[in-house]
Amino acid sequence: MKRLTALDLGFIYLEKRNQPFHVAYLNLLTPPADAPPDFVQKLVERLRSYAAPLPPFNQRLETRLGAAYWVDEPEFDIDQHVIHLSLPRPGRVKDLLAMVSRMHASHLDRAYPLWRTYVIEGVEGGRIATYSKVHHSVADGIAGTRLTLRSMSANPDEILPPPWAVPPQGRRERAGNILTAPVSGAAKLVSRFRGAFGSVPGVARELRQSMRESRDKHPDFVSGSSAPPSILNHSISASRRYVAQSFSLPDAKTAGKVLGGTVNDMVLAMCAYALRKYLIDLDALPDKPLIAGVPMSTRRDRSETGNQIGFMLVNLGTHLEDPLERLQTIIASVEHNKQRFIKMKAGEVVGYGATLMAPGLLNMLTNPKRGKLAFNLVISHVPGPRTPLYWMGCSVDGMYPVSVVVDGMALNISLTSLQDRIDFGVIACRRTLPQVQRVLDYLGEGLAELQALAAKAPQTA
Repeated sequence: MKRLTALDLGFIYLEKRNQPFHVAYLNLLTPPADAPPDFVQKLVERLRSYAAPLPPFNQRLETRLGAAYWVDEPEFDIDQHVIHLSLPRPGRVKDLLAMVSRMHASHLDRAYPLWRTYVIEGVEGGRIATYSKVHHSVADGIAGTRLTLRSMSANPDEILPPPWAVPPQGRRERAGNILTAPVSGAAKLVSRFRGAFGSVPGVARELRQSMRESRDKHPDFVSGSSAPPSILNHSISASRRYVAQSFSLPDAKTAGKVLGGTVNDMVLAMCAYALRKYLIDLDALPDKPLIAGVPMSTRRDRSETGNQIGFMLVNLGTHLEDPLERLQTIIASVEHNKQRFIKMKAGEVVGYGATLMAPGLLNMLTNPKRGKLAFNLVISHVPGPRTPLYWMGCSVDGMYPVSVVVDGMALNISLTSLQDRIDFGVIACRRTLPQVQRVLDYLGEGLAELQALAAKAPQTA
């Protein structure tokens, strides 16, 4: 039995009828060329043979006297967690995404360990798909990505255990935040606070610098209350719309090299273009720039274990019509964050970001339609290997994140960069943000715009 951390408990309590708190991946797979007719059935049987999952996948939620715990499930039933489905003919990807939209809108049953994997056959082109979701209190997005990647191989003949049976590499850690401490007394909380936020004077120093930059109107500084009110930040319903598509990673890298930006800068520019066009369609583009909350790793070297995550607040320049000026705004905003964070310890990055964003985040949770906001949406990018990947003998053609939307944040854009692809997953509240599939079209246009800018750029010797 293990007591939930304060952060994990928060994910449980934040969950509402219209706001499930699980994250997922949609994987698009091509079976081997010599796959027999019963390949998918055999695949499901193989997955169900891993019927003794490792923690935390064998644990369910239990509450006692107001406290919440993870307890081992003595009667674990793998059939409750590995589900075999068929997509109705003709098996269009559009229909697959509609199915995922419905499944992601439904809550995980708390009577069981909080995860499920669906194997979906009948996708056009002879392909299959898996949709795997896990509650945010069990694993965050980065942990889920790493577990998923560890179940894949560069060797098409190598069969590795599925995520719930992958042995842990080390102690699971989140952001080094105070909220990851078990709720077990003031002394322990104070101790975790000091460890989480590192040097309090260091955080205070950067906050003083931020106040000076805000007072002096530094062009690249983004405060924790800079985000403008937007339709993106209205309340949500229980309905979801999920769309996904892959774009060329080499095209983004080439454009970035010419234009002086990283792949992540190009991704943010694609998102800025798409958001600008989409909100113009809705006659809802704010006069001020949208602000993106961008998770970033604060890991200093490869020897560190666990995940240390901070947040950048990035000016997307969506109020700017000129694409080059918009891109330069994004690059400058990201660089300003990097130059600040590079001087800070990992815990200080987390503490600084949490302190800076706290007022806006509180407002977003309590009064999302009015007042100050920390950011308008989260844009999360997790890079992966550049080699082809295989899972259970199938080639991995797409690995699309499916994230969370909440009251006050009706849109989330998440992506992975794998092999030669950038796999985007966009999820929104269907009622608040109609026709969100347009965002995919505009992401493609945004990449084309960057390529056009690169083609016009002066050639250096």
